[in-house]
Amino acid sequence: MAQLDLRELNNTEFPIPDEMQGNVAITSLSKLYNWTRRSSMWPLLFGLACCAIEMIATAASRYDLSRFGMEVMRASPRQSDLMIVSGTVTKKMVVPIVRLYNQMPEPKYVLAMGACASGGGPFKEGYNVVSGIDMYVPVDVYVPGCPPTPQALLYGLIALQKKIDGQSLANMDDVPWYGVGPSEPTPVPILGPDIIDPRQMDLIRRQAELAAKGLPYGVRELPPLKPVSTPVLSKVTPKAAAPAAAAEADDPAKAERQRKRDEALARKRAGEGAAAVAEAAPAAPASGEKKKFDKAAMLEQIRQRKASKG
Repeated sequence: MAQLDLRELNNTEFPIPDEMQGNVAITSLSKLYNWTRRSSMWPLLFGLACCAIEMIATAASRYDLSRFGMEVMRASPRQSDLMIVSGTVTKKMVVPIVRLYNQMPEPKYVLAMGACASGGGPFKEGYNVVSGIDMYVPVDVYVPGCPPTPQALLYGLIALQKKIDGQSLANMDDVPWYGVGPSEPTPVPILGPDIIDPRQMDLIRRQAELAAKGLPYGVRELPPLKPVSTPVLSKVTPKAAAPAAAAEADDPAKAERQRKRDEALARKRAGEGAAAVAEAAPAAPASGEKKKFDKAAMLEQIRQRKASKG
């Protein structure tokens, strides 16, 4: 292993004499804090499917995960700060996964390993597989593949280290575990006939009450349509007219095409407005009977009028 050259850390505004650059380094508290965390990540020891075999191979001597200080895989979530979700997440398994995530101390990170953990993989349309673990816990790094190779997992861990290096103690958004107030735990899903998000319990309870009364539930209600009383014409604001004038000066042919397009759009909107007005107008009675409005004939008249104008 190459020795650390302290002169690489002396990129600060404070000058250091040449004879002391190999013995003294000046850095910030955030860099020192991030360096200690990125170099001692303790993953949570569990595997779900074939991706776990690749994760085991990454910890073997050929790839040597200990080079990154991550070889200490803990069997307890209270001593881990990295959750590697390696494999297919079923609806039955997502409940203990979220519970383990809540038991991990801050700061904690999640790495979704493989296509199944990232988005469901080949089992996305299955009845018992969730479409990505990020629907239940926040994910920091995604490692694609089915299954990903040990090299891909190492690259994902390096990406996580780069993310940690970019965090700052001065920004509470980067280090929310130092924020004000308690940290709310992630809601644990409820496993029943299907998986239920506790954050939607009010909506589920209302729909169950409607179903018990025999009323329709789960139906999307659309707002009523407002009748158009007057033709809608395009309006050009002064701010929009300035770029149009500039474009016309730069490219006359393009401006001419845009003008014809605007005129055609205005005629189309005027025709639609006239048809809507005629359709909404009450029909005059003739010979004691109600005369039905012929929409097709009205549209044909509008087309003929347009053709004559063109």
